[in-house]
Amino acid sequence: MERMEKYAISRENVMECLETPDRITEGYLGRLVAEKAKNGYILRVVYETIESQKIIITVYMAKKDRYWSD
Repeated sequence: MERMEKYAISRENVMECLETPDRITEGYLGRLVAEKAKNGYILRVVYETIESQKIIITVYMAKKDRYWSD
């Protein structure tokens, strides 16, 4: 929640990223990273699945070219 406030990321954007990601990659410690492209940036939501529930670890925006190559 702190990162969402700090970077002005809405709950709706986080939910959209989790529900319809552009791609999902593997992160550290077996965590998953849902990614959604937005205006030259990508929203990255790091989460774990525990008992069929997604537990969000962190969220942040990054420049698209840092993680994606077209």
